[in-house]
Formats: sequence, structure tokens, C-alpha cells
Amino acid sequence: MSRESEADIPADAVLPGALPEALRAELVAFRRDLHMHPELGNQEFRTTAAIKERLEQAGLRPRVLAVGTGLVCDIGVDGEAPAGGRGLLALRADIDALPIPDAKTECAYRSTVPDRAHACGHDVHTTVVLGAGLVLAELHERGLLPQPVRLIFQPAEEVLPGGAVDAIEDGALEGVRQILAVHCDPRVDAGRIGLRPGPITSACDRLEIALNGPGGHTARPHLTTDLVTAAARVATDVPAIVARRVDTRSGMAVTWGRIESGHAPNVIPQHAELSGTVRCLDIEAWRQAPDVVVAAIDEVANLHRAKSEITYVRGVPPVVNDPVVVELLRDAMTARRGAESVESTEQSLGGEDFSWYLEQVPGALARLGVRTPGERTVRDLHQGDFDADESAITVGVELFTAAALLDAAG
Repeated sequence: MSRESEADIPADAVLPGALPEALRAELVAFRRDLHMHPELGNQEFRTTAAIKERLEQAGLRPRVLAVGTGLVCDIGVDGEAPAGGRGLLALRADIDALPIPDAKTECAYRSTVPDRAHACGHDVHTTVVLGAGLVLAELHERGLLPQPVRLIFQPAEEVLPGGAVDAIEDGALEGVRQILAVHCDPRVDAGRIGLRPGPITSACDRLEIALNGPGGHTARPHLTTDLVTAAARVATDVPAIVARRVDTRSGMAVTWGRIESGHAPNVIPQHAELSGTVRCLDIEAWRQAPDVVVAAIDEVANLHRAKSEITYVRGVPPVVNDPVVVELLRDAMTARRGAESVESTEQSLGGEDFSWYLEQVPGALARLGVRTPGERTVRDLHQGDFDADESAITVGVELFTAAALLDAAG
């Protein structure tokens, strides 16, 4: 299809791609449907089918990933090669939910699945990329899409090391030049985004420890391996040791989520378990983390004559935003909502498998404001009462469409 001259859009022009009211309402309904039917990582069959059906209705040809959930879909690509020769701009969404109950008792669209909830905003991310795809497909039909775009709907972001790894292995980044994503932020008002060049999230690994030794009576602890004490010392001493063996600027932190041992008050048990996470802000420290953490655990366990079995599960590196791509998002948001709609954001200790894409191509993740302006209560991520101001869907769609147009014109 030939491109009309107005497809070369200057940065200060009024951009096409504003969200029509009918599509705005449809996307809110789509998001609510996803919210009512959350699916865990690698089980997102209904979600995948819903996305696929809507893209096909728009005349697009999505491809389901080899793992059976998630999909990719190209817009403005003729045959096998991206049009224009510059490579694809990719927009990525994660589609999985969390294994926690939905606590929004008065919400008409609360989860219908026990112990499952979209408590991290992935339903919003999915709807934003879907909406952007529908708008960009319509611009393509009008000859107003100056570069090809790939939509990536990725499964299993919440499952370490993340479904991004499977998507990349399945060719999701082939022909991609750079990639964009958003993540809901309940600390930022709807209508605004948060941007940060460089690291914006943390590396995150998972840690499982089993401690074993001869137990016995609490009257004779000297004849036992006191595993309760050993587990307690691992829980308190290992984070302190690790903090002194890496550069403190790396922000490496060992944090426990579970500790379990024993069944009776007068019996020293033979087994104890701890589970937790290892997070750090710096990618070089993350590469050192397994050796440093495992050595600290062994030292403390040996001091208390406990045998340790350590399972260190590699998770994700930090998301490191490319400064040039951050400026693209800033320009796009400014074009849509004005310079005051963009704020600086801090690096968090949350993990995000979007980092795996950025190991391959430049890109950036923006924080999408989802707090209703004026609301004082912050419904944090990974909590059962989390919800989003749905006007953020429109903001995300128009951010991505403006980025696609300005990137091509730049």
C-alpha cells in the first residue's frame, strides 16, 4: 500500500490516532471481561483466544506462540520483510494474572475465579496494546502508518524467569528495532506517566533453602542440631552478610517470605525451610548474586552444624531503559497531553521480565498512572483490592500510537 505524504508527521503536528468514543467503551468492556476471568501464567487460553478474535476482526493475522498462550501480530508488514526497511517497533503487554483472591467485594467486574485476580494491572496492559493495535491498523488502512509495528502479548510474566524468554525464543523480536511497554503505577494519577532513563526496576531471583540435622528434645539441645535457631540465624544473618559483601550502591537485598520448622513446643525438629527473594538494582551485582548469597548461607548453616540444600532460581535482570527511547515516550505523551503529564519516577525493587527484551534490543518501560486523581487511598500492586482508573486505557493507547508516529518521523 502506498503511503500518503501526511504520513511523515512532524513532531509538533496534531497527531492522528486519538481514541474514538466507541472504541474507548469497547476497550473498557474488554478489560473488565479479562478482569473477571483471570488466568495464571501459561494457562491464559481464554485470554489469548479473546485477543486473537478481536485482532482477526480488524483484519489482522495474529500468531499464537508455540507455548500455546500469548501471541504476536504485525501491522503494516507486507510479506516476510518489514515495510520501510527500518525494522519493527514492538509494543509489549503481559497477559497473566496472580494466584490471589480478588478482595473488591463491591466491584461489579470482580474476579469470578476463586483465588485468581488481575492484581498487577496486566489486564490494563493487554487492553492498551490491543487498543493501540486496532488504532494503528486503521491508520495503516488509511495510509497513515509510516512504519510497521508488532504487537507482543506475552504470557507468564509472573513466572520466573518470565514468559519473555519463551516469546523471544519463538521469534517475537525477529526484525524488531526497538520495543515499548507500560506498567500500571497506583502511585501516579491517571492521565500521567512516569519516566526514567536507565534502570527502572530491580533484578529479582528466588531462593529456596532446606536445613537438615538430627533433632531431639528441647531439654537437651546440646545433643541436637538446633534447626529452629539455625533457621532464625540464616533469616537474620544472611541479609546482613550479603549487604557487606557487595557494593552498597547495588541495593542487593535478601528478603524472606516464608520460614517453617517444627510441630511441637518441646521437640527440636529435623528439618526447616526458608523461601525468599534476592533483589538488586545493579546488573553487575546481579551477576555476582548467586555466588555471594549461597556462600553466606553455607557459612551460617555450617556454624550451627546444619546441612543446607539451596535452590537458587535465576529470575530477571533489571529493566534498563534506553535514554533515546525514553525521550520518544516523553515526546509522545507531551504531544497528547502536554509536558505536565510526564513526571520523573524512581527505580523500584520490583522485578519485570521486560528486561529480557532489553537485553536484545533498545526500548523503554513507562509507568502508567492508574490512580483516580484526588483519591487518597493507594491500592498497591499484588494486593487483592487493586484496581485501576480505566481512563488510563485511553492514555496508554494514545501514548503508543503517538510514539509509533513520532518515532517514524524522527
